[in-house]
Amino acid sequence: MRVLKGHGTENDFVIVPDLDGELELSPALVRALCDRRGGIGADGVLRVVRSANDPDGKASTSEFAADAEYFMDYRNADGSVAETCGNGIRVFLRYLMRSRLVTESAAVATRGGIVSARSGTDGDISVLMGLPQVLADRPVATAAPISTQALAAVRMPNPHVVIPVATEVLDHLDLTRPPIVVPPLPDGQNVEFVASIAPYHLRMRVHERGVGETRSCGTGICAAAVAAATAAGSPADGATWRVDVPGGTCRVIWHTDWTVELIGPAVIVAEIELDNEWLAAVNG
Repeated sequence: MRVLKGHGTENDFVIVPDLDGELELSPALVRALCDRRGGIGADGVLRVVRSANDPDGKASTSEFAADAEYFMDYRNADGSVAETCGNGIRVFLRYLMRSRLVTESAAVATRGGIVSARSGTDGDISVLMGLPQVLADRPVATAAPISTQALAAVRMPNPHVVIPVATEVLDHLDLTRPPIVVPPLPDGQNVEFVASIAPYHLRMRVHERGVGETRSCGTGICAAAVAAATAAGSPADGATWRVDVPGGTCRVIWHTDWTVELIGPAVIVAEIELDNEWLAAVNG
C-alpha cells in the first residue's frame, strides 16, 4: 500500500490514494498511520477518492456541483471523522496536481460541502471555504495560565471557539491538555487562542478536536480572522488578514459576498510504501 506525506504550514497529513473507493479506512488504521513513533506520524489522514465511488462523497455532491469529481475523506489522528480541513484541502489539491489528475484547480467534495481550490502564480494554494457561521453561543474557555475568556464561536464548517489573549501570554499557554470549554459545542470544538499584532495581523495557537495542539489549523485560521473582524466591526470588508501560526503564515480574505478565502502553502514531502507485515498487524 502506497501513501504520501504532506503538510500545509506544518499541519501534516498522510495522503491515501483510493480513487476507486476500495479501501476500508478503519479508525485503527488511521491511528496507526498517524502515530508519530509506531507509524508515519501526522495530524490526520486524507483519503483521495472519486466522489462517485464513496457514499459520503456522493452525499456531498449535487446537480449544482457535478464538477466535484474528487472527495476528501478526512480523518483526525484519533480516527474520528471531521467535516473538512482547510490546510488539508490545499495539500489535497497539491496531490491531485502532482498526480496529473487536475491541472491547477479543482472543486473538492467534503463532508462540509463543496469547496474550490486553485494554485496561484506564487505557488500558494487558495481555497474558497464558503460562508462562516458566527454562532449566538459565546462559550468560555480556560487553559493555564489564563483565566476564563471568550470571543466567539464560529463554524467554518468545523466548530471553533476563538479566545483572545495578550501576545505575552500566547507563548506560555499549556495546550498539552484540551482547554476547558463551557458550555461545549454539540460536536466538540477546536479552540484557537489569538493575539492581535497589528490591524489585520494575528498570531494563533490551536488545540484541535481529535488531535491535540497542532502547528496550524486552516479552518481555525479562517475562524480567527472572522471572529476578529466581527469584533472590530469590519466583517466581510474584502481586506486581507495575515495569520501567523507556529508552522508558518496563511492569509484570509473575508470577501464582500461573505465567502471566506484561505491562502497558504502546501507541500508533498514523501511517497512511502507501507510494509505488508505492519499493515497486517494493524488490520488484525
